[in-house]
Amino acid sequence: MKKITMVLIGLTVSSLLVSSAFAGGRDHRINHRQHNQHARIAGGVKSGELTRDEAKDLRGDQKELRQKERAYKADGQLTKDERKDLHKDLNEDSKEIYEEKHDDETRN
Repeated sequence: MKKITMVLIGLTVSSLLVSSAFAGGRDHRINHRQHNQHARIAGGVKSGELTRDEAKDLRGDQKELRQKERAYKADGQLTKDERKDLHKDLNEDSKEIYEEKHDDETRN
């Protein structure tokens, strides 16, 4: 019984490794960061830290990033350089969100 359990665990782990290798178009860190930035924008709107125009511009940046990511994934693979470029853009967007939330402009 113990031997069968170990074989099943081994097969499960192997299948997870194989499936993650074939999922080259996914990067959970990018998705997590996009979700986090969306939440930061929504929080800024709710708190009044972001004006409507600031939020609109930031959401436009998010949309451009999603389009770029979609174009990179069109061939079914997200290369190391493409990931690096997306993370660079996410860093810039994150900095812009911070700056807009902490400037003197507020929504009435």
